[in-house]
Amino acid sequence: MNNKEKKTKKSSLLRRFMPYYRRYTGIMVKDLLCAALTTICELLLPLIVRNITMRQGGSVAELTVSYVLILGAAYLALRVIDAAAYYYMANTGHVMGARMETDMRRDLFSHLQLLPFKYYDNTKIGTLMSRITSDLFDVTEFAHHCPEEFFIAGIKILASFVILCTMSVPLTLIVFAVIPPMIVVLYIFNKKMRDGFRRQRKEVGELNAAVEDSLLGVRVVRSFANEDIEQEKFNTGNDRFLIIKAKNYKYMGGFQASTRFFEGFMYIVVVVAGALFMINGHIGSPDFVAYLLYVTTLFASIRKIVEFAEQFQRGMTGIERFFEIIDTVPEITDADNAEDLENVRGEIEFDNVTFSYSEDNEEVLQNISFKVKAGENVALVGPSGGGKTTICSLIPRFYEADDGTIRIDGKDIKSATLRSLRTKVGVVQQDVYLFSGSVYDNIEYGCPGASKEQIIEAAKLSGAHEFIMELADGYDTYVGERGVKLSGGQKQRISIARVFLKNPPILLLDEATSALDNESEYIVQKSLQKLSQGRTTITVAHRLTTIKNADRIFVITKEGIAEEGTHRELLSRQGIYSSLYSAYGG
Repeated sequence: MNNKEKKTKKSSLLRRFMPYYRRYTGIMVKDLLCAALTTICELLLPLIVRNITMRQGGSVAELTVSYVLILGAAYLALRVIDAAAYYYMANTGHVMGARMETDMRRDLFSHLQLLPFKYYDNTKIGTLMSRITSDLFDVTEFAHHCPEEFFIAGIKILASFVILCTMSVPLTLIVFAVIPPMIVVLYIFNKKMRDGFRRQRKEVGELNAAVEDSLLGVRVVRSFANEDIEQEKFNTGNDRFLIIKAKNYKYMGGFQASTRFFEGFMYIVVVVAGALFMINGHIGSPDFVAYLLYVTTLFASIRKIVEFAEQFQRGMTGIERFFEIIDTVPEITDADNAEDLENVRGEIEFDNVTFSYSEDNEEVLQNISFKVKAGENVALVGPSGGGKTTICSLIPRFYEADDGTIRIDGKDIKSATLRSLRTKVGVVQQDVYLFSGSVYDNIEYGCPGASKEQIIEAAKLSGAHEFIMELADGYDTYVGERGVKLSGGQKQRISIARVFLKNPPILLLDEATSALDNESEYIVQKSLQKLSQGRTTITVAHRLTTIKNADRIFVITKEGIAEEGTHRELLSRQGIYSSLYSAYGG
């Protein structure tokens, strides 16, 4: 990307970011007015000193105690105004930035809710966490300080130039001639810092993802005694981050060293040139003193912008990474004419459905067609990789079929709103996810706002009530992160209670008992049998004994549906199902 394209990209990002200011226009205007007041107070001090020095150099009568006290009182009053204005900037101005950060985080999280499973299959959660937290914090500082700092610096530089020109135009031009080469040098370092911050942000996301992966899998790590391997992996990422950060500090050091050099150079230019102008009678000593004070103010403004450049680049990087996610188009959305699914009976039909997880992968399903009657209990069995779980994922549109049509009660699921479709489908998976919170909270998740009586009834139906009452705090027991304080069977029964509470007409059971011991499997299986009564149920199973009573069984292979029939019918055919049952089911 050349410099022109980069500038265009930066301008585009700033234009897209501007709408976040609109809600806070009033605060921003007041903030800038306060910034102007603080700047005026700062600019008046050299003029007061110059005025006193000039009067002292004239008639003694011109400089009186009362005059000095009046000037002092006036400046003190200005400083009171300055303090109030600065408080508004530091308080309300920062709150404005925090509110903008909140708005952006809300938009980002809302957008993440719309992105399909394919996006999460290819994106590390640690990276997303970095973008939704630390990146947006940098944007907060940027949002508040960027207009404020540039506005203040602009006033100071312009006012200093005008005031200094009234004293001596040649000396002012000499002083300001130092600024362009300084800007060029600082721009070069600034550009390198910007690229460094971008790499640094990316590496932070990678490091966060690695830490999250290792800590979430800490039980696996300990069980294999692989702490050293995890430590080595962490050290590699940590060292890589250090290298990137050290390189960035190198550029930052050059940036700040250049700043200090030009600051000293500008002072010596003023001292030498000003002294020569005084010797030749072009300026008086009061003007020379005022010059030194204004150059201090001028360079403080330039240094402030220079120091802010680091924050500016962090903010721009955060904005860029924010819009990278916002610009990711959700592949699965409601059609323009989508309608709510109502009065669902539960008939499901796959009509020549084809699907692959990415363009590079081979098709998992190819022209699959079958029909499940309303209220029917159907099982999907077969070798791994045949597409059983994929079929279950396509019904609630967790993934989108590449070709073909999926219908519920004769209606294309793409013509239904996603919310209404997913509220009509209940899913019980092998990998149960419980949210951090209480048992009560996790069951209520199936139907937010449900009464306590409804939640307890759902727990009783799932066979969970008895063990819940034996827990230390009953339904208020904290389950730990991902439910680590509960056994696999207990977690599964809570997840089933959650679906009981949801009460959907369609039920998808994806290996719901395969990870359980025999006793837990028996208890959970009884709960699932209750749950499936009166609902259209599709069960994915490897333990074939659990689906012997299914109305129909589909044997799914990579070639499609190889066999179909009841348990007895398929056994009598002595085909794939019979072989699988002999190996795993009997």
